[in-house]
Amino acid sequence: MSAHEKNLSIALDAQKMLHRASVDNIETVWDRLTRQEPQCGYCSLGLSCRNCSMGPCRIDPFGDGPQKGVCGADADIIVARNLARTIAAGAAAHSDHGRDILEALYHVGSGDTESYAVNSEDKLKALASEYGIDTNNKQVQELAKELAWEMMEDFGTRKEELTFVKRLPGERQKLWAKLGIIPRGIDRENVEVLHRTHMGVDNDYVNILLHALRTSLSDGWGGSMIATEVSDILFGIPKPLTSKVNLGVLKPDMVNIALHGHNPMLSDVIVQAARDPELQKQAESLGAKGINLVGLCCTGNELQMRLGIPMAGNHLMQELAIMTGALDAMVVDYQCIMPSVVETAKCFHTTVISTFDKAKFTGATHISFDPQRGVEIGKEIVKLGVDNYANRVPGRVLIPDSPVEMMAGFSVEAIVSALGGSPEPLVDAIKAGSIRGAAGVVGCNNPKIKHDYGHTTLTRRLIENDILVVVTGCSAVSNGKAGLMMPAAAEQAGEGLKAVCKALGIPPVLHMGSCVDNTRILVLAAALANFLGTDIDKLPLAGAAPEWYSEKAVSIGAYVVASGIYTVLGVQPAIFGSPNVVNLLAKGLDDVVGAKFAVEPDPEKAAVLIRRHIEQKRQGLGLPAVEADKIPMPE
Repeated sequence: MSAHEKNLSIALDAQKMLHRASVDNIETVWDRLTRQEPQCGYCSLGLSCRNCSMGPCRIDPFGDGPQKGVCGADADIIVARNLARTIAAGAAAHSDHGRDILEALYHVGSGDTESYAVNSEDKLKALASEYGIDTNNKQVQELAKELAWEMMEDFGTRKEELTFVKRLPGERQKLWAKLGIIPRGIDRENVEVLHRTHMGVDNDYVNILLHALRTSLSDGWGGSMIATEVSDILFGIPKPLTSKVNLGVLKPDMVNIALHGHNPMLSDVIVQAARDPELQKQAESLGAKGINLVGLCCTGNELQMRLGIPMAGNHLMQELAIMTGALDAMVVDYQCIMPSVVETAKCFHTTVISTFDKAKFTGATHISFDPQRGVEIGKEIVKLGVDNYANRVPGRVLIPDSPVEMMAGFSVEAIVSALGGSPEPLVDAIKAGSIRGAAGVVGCNNPKIKHDYGHTTLTRRLIENDILVVVTGCSAVSNGKAGLMMPAAAEQAGEGLKAVCKALGIPPVLHMGSCVDNTRILVLAAALANFLGTDIDKLPLAGAAPEWYSEKAVSIGAYVVASGIYTVLGVQPAIFGSPNVVNLLAKGLDDVVGAKFAVEPDPEKAAVLIRRHIEQKRQGLGLPAVEADKIPMPE
């Protein structure tokens, strides 16, 4: 590999595929980024607006050109509008995912699908009780329908607040009520963002951004949380298990089908279909030893968390997985799927199959998914992959690496169970300093950041300093490939965290799921705060998104901060055209919601910021700590 290829990713499997792309002249996401440079400065600063046809407008950051748009909007208004709309788009994506899962639960309750069933009756009953539903003398199917109906009300305008807000400490609920940011309805808050940011409506940047926080909370404590909880009901509550990760999970002698996207409804029926004896026989008749399913992005995380299905890679690996020449089908649902996969597939034999009508891809084979006919459609999709095995060119197969073992399945229930049924042992470890605090290292990959470097470097520095790390999404894949998610990785942790991990038989980095499963982190944080009788912002916790790229990530960051958790971003958001907006998010919010954002692209320095923050929170609780100002910042 050349130095250039090594500079794009720290992962050996990615480097080998990038070398193939260079030799075969196959375009990748990194090539397209280079061709876009220099990217628009106005857009990068958040200073461009095209919300009406009097524009597009832009503000000159140097003061020599226009300082107001045609309508009179200044930099503060334009930046705030753009950020609010970004949060709304991210919240809408997560919440629409939640709606799809919820509708599947309703179909189960109505008895009009045989593709799905209630997997966890205990969770169904617990959630029904949480929603005020009488569970006595009711059949599972009846209860599923009632719960689904009540959860659907969270999407509308009938309620004064979302049901899951009650999980928060009382102090946090009172704070949100005082600020007027308690989310009322999932769809309602998104619609109001679009209304407020229409020309001639809300022109106070602080007011706009407060509602943006409210909208993000409708995601974190609404749509995303519903997606996670209902997925647990239908597909099972994740429990710790061992799986494998990287492109080495592809098999040269098997039909390889990659499941890519975010929705477990589709992937669950694909797993069922792949076990069909007739399809297995068909694969064998073509010379394959069987059908091998692998995951990409968060659909892969969903499958890995519950079933141990191996992970081929994260966001920036999707084109590279096709370049192995061993992928017979890539089945996609929605979110984080590059349109380029269809073009990359033309260079090989891979069939790209799109499945949701809201997410079509020009050039892909489209099979419309219907949860009422899930398994039937799943078999149709798997058959396409099996048939395509006959078109594979053995001489072009290049599987670049051996898979790495990793653990997954650390739901809140699994973590509490490992602690003996109560958060108390974790609290005791934090009080004693064995675990100084915890950090959620989450989010996407971005070609502007060396692939996997941000996630793994930050994680290593945190566990070295006895900070327990929980991960979701692409970060989980990065850290899994780096070998940080097996119990043996405790040797890389500080002495206190190492001892705790060895006593519990767990890694120092815990896989909590897909992007929507960031809500598991919120639930765990709220449980710790409630146990201690305090608010979340008083705890030694932090969040980080070292390589984020998507609108969903902006919504996640906003609801994490609004919930009281300090969050460090590794990629600069498009807000720096307004010093006032920057000051509000990076400083002022601390006085409003007890947490704020920081931006630090260097993961070494980001680790120091998080360590300082955690030490300050420990001091605030009266716990033994290293003085925060004595933690050195790397050169």
